[in-house]
Amino acid sequence: MLACVRRPQHWLSLILLGLACAILPLQGADRAEQRTQFRAALDAVDRPPDDAWKKLAAGLEEARYPLFPYLELNALRQRITRVDQREIDAFLARWPDSLPARDLRDAYLRELAQRSNWTSFRAYWKGSDDRDLICDNLQARLAAGAKLDYANDLDALWQNPRALPASCAPVVAHARAHGLLNDARVWARLERSAAAGRAEEAAAAAALLSGDQRAAADRYVLALRDPSTAFTKSTGWPNDARTRDALSYGIARHARRDSAAAEAAWATLETRFTWDATQKNRALNVLAVYRATSYSPDALTRLNALPAQAEDDLSREWRVRLTLASGDFKQTLAALDKLSDTQKADARWRYLRARMLMNLQRKSEAMPIFAALAGEASFHGFLAADWAEHPYTICARVLAEDAQAENVLAQQPDLERAFEFRELAMLSAARREWDFAMTKLDAQQRRNAVDLAYRRGWYDRAVFAFSADPDMQRIYEQRFPLGMETYVKAEAHNANIDPAWVYAIIRAESAWMTDAHSSADAYGLMQLLPSVAKQTAKSAGLPYSTAQDLFDARLSIQLGTRYLSLMARQYDGSPWLASAAYNAGVGAVGRWTNARGTLDPDLFVETIPYKETREYVARVLAFIVIYDWRMNGKVLSLSSRMPKIGQSYPPATEAPRKEVVCPTPAGTGGHASP
Repeated sequence: MLACVRRPQHWLSLILLGLACAILPLQGADRAEQRTQFRAALDAVDRPPDDAWKKLAAGLEEARYPLFPYLELNALRQRITRVDQREIDAFLARWPDSLPARDLRDAYLRELAQRSNWTSFRAYWKGSDDRDLICDNLQARLAAGAKLDYANDLDALWQNPRALPASCAPVVAHARAHGLLNDARVWARLERSAAAGRAEEAAAAAALLSGDQRAAADRYVLALRDPSTAFTKSTGWPNDARTRDALSYGIARHARRDSAAAEAAWATLETRFTWDATQKNRALNVLAVYRATSYSPDALTRLNALPAQAEDDLSREWRVRLTLASGDFKQTLAALDKLSDTQKADARWRYLRARMLMNLQRKSEAMPIFAALAGEASFHGFLAADWAEHPYTICARVLAEDAQAENVLAQQPDLERAFEFRELAMLSAARREWDFAMTKLDAQQRRNAVDLAYRRGWYDRAVFAFSADPDMQRIYEQRFPLGMETYVKAEAHNANIDPAWVYAIIRAESAWMTDAHSSADAYGLMQLLPSVAKQTAKSAGLPYSTAQDLFDARLSIQLGTRYLSLMARQYDGSPWLASAAYNAGVGAVGRWTNARGTLDPDLFVETIPYKETREYVARVLAFIVIYDWRMNGKVLSLSSRMPKIGQSYPPATEAPRKEVVCPTPAGTGGHASP
C-alpha cells in the first residue's frame, strides 16, 4: 500500500500519489458507505438474477474495499454446478494466496468430486486439511491408477478418533480389499473407539469385518450402545477374550450412567466369565471411580479394595476426595502419599497436603509448602500466600507496543479482511480470516497482530493467543482485558456486586467472545441460558426477545450481573458458592452443601463432584484476584472472598487489601512491583 507521507520526485508522481491517497478507503464516511454497500450486495448474491449484486457493489473493487472478494466468491459458489472453469481460474489469479481463493478452490473441488471428474480434481488439488477433500483426492489418485500406501495416505485418517466422512467410504473399501486395512488395523480402530465410548465409530469399524469376527465386533457395539441388553444376551455369548473385552467396555459405559446398576450387572458377569487381569481391573476401576463420583457409602471401601494394577490417577485422586469429605485428615494425607509423582507436583495436591499438615498440627512442615506455592499466580498460589502471610506474586510483563509494525500488519490483506469482518459483527468470518493470516506470520508478527487486535477491542484474540503461548502468559494486560470498564463497573454497582467478579466470569465463560454459544446452549459474553436470560430480563424490566439478543455485549453484561447478584443473594453474598451455582446450577450446589457443607470452603471446592465446576470455581476466583489487581493495585485476599457456608459476605469489616509484588532474582534482595 502506498505511503501518503512520501515525497514524490516528479509532478506526475505528485498527482498519482495524491489520487491514490484520496481513494484509500480506510476511515470515515467512505468506509461506512462501503459497509452499507457490501451488506446490500451480499444479501443480493443469494437472490436472482445472478448478477444483481454487481450493481449494488459498484465501485467497491476500485476502492479496494477489503471484503469485495467475498461477493464474487459467494456469487460463484451459488452457481458452482454450472460455473465456467475460466471464471474459477480468473478468480484464483486475482486473489492468490487468500482465504476466498482457498474457499472457492475447495468448493470447486467438491463439485468436481461430485461429478467424478477426477482429472480436473487433480489439476486443482493443492492440499487440504479437510478430511472430505483428502479422501476425494485419494479417490482421484486411484482413478488415475495410483497405488495407495498405508503410512503416507491412510494412517492419519485411520488413527483419527472421529467418524470418517462419507467421501472416505470408497477409499476405505479399496484399502480393505487390497489389504491396506487388514483385520488387525480394523480391530485396533474398533478397540480405540470402544475405549473412548464411541459406539458409532465402533460400529463403522465392525461393518468392515465378516463372519465370526463381525459377530464378535457386533458384541462390542451392542455393549456400547445398550449395555443392559448386552448383559442379558451375554448368557449365550462365548467366554472368549473379545467377548470379555466387549462386556468390560459395556460395564464402563453403564457405570457412567448408573453406577449401582453397573455394580449389580458386574456381580453376575464376574462369575460367569473367566476374566484376565486387564479386563477385570478395567471393570473394577471404573465401578469404584463412578461410585466415588456420586459419593456412595461404599465408595471408599471399593477404592481401597482395588488391586494395585487397577489403580490410575483418577482412582487415586478420588480416594483423596472421599477421605477429605469424611473429615479424616490423617487418611487424606495418606491418600495424598499414594498419588503419582506427576500428581504430587500439581499445585492442587501440594496445597492440600499443606492444609492437611496444618489440620494435623504440623505447621513446620506445612509452611515451606505454602511459601513455595505463594510464588504462583493461581488459585492455590493465592490461597497459600494467605496461609503464609505473604503478598501475592504476579510477575507481569509489558508488551512493548510497536506502532509502526502494527500499522504495517493492519494493511496485510488477510488481517485487513479479518478486522473488517469484525467491524461488520461477522465474527465467525473474522476469526477464519484471522486464523488464515496467522499461518503467514512469524512469532513476533503474530504477537504484534494480537496486540493490534487487543488495542482495537478484539479482546478474545489476545486471550486465546497469549494464554496458549507459555512465553506470553505473563502479559496480563492483554490476557485479562478491562474491556468496557466504565460500563462493567456501573452495571456491577447497579447489581451490588464486585466488578472484579463480573470480569472474572466474563473471562472464564467466554474469554471475551461476544458471540460465544456453548454446547449447553448458553449465549454471549456471560454465557446465559435463554430461559435464565428471559426470566432475569423480565424481573429487571430489561428488553429481551430471542437468544440472539445475548450477543449484544451490553445486554449480556446487564443480565449477567443481575443473575450473578441473584445467585449471590441465595448464598449469603458468597461469590465462590454463587460461581459454583452459576456453572452447575442451584440444585447441584444444594446437594453438595447438604452433604459436605461443614468443610472449609477451600476443602469443599476440592470435593465438588463435577470436574468442570471444580476447575471453574478455582479459575474464577484466581481471575477475581487478577482483575482486582488490574483495577486497584492492592487486592482483597482470596481467603476473605471465601466465607464458610452459611456466613455472610462481605464481612462486616472489610478485610485489609494485600500487596501484589514480583520478587527480584535470588540474591538481590527485596521485592519489585509488577
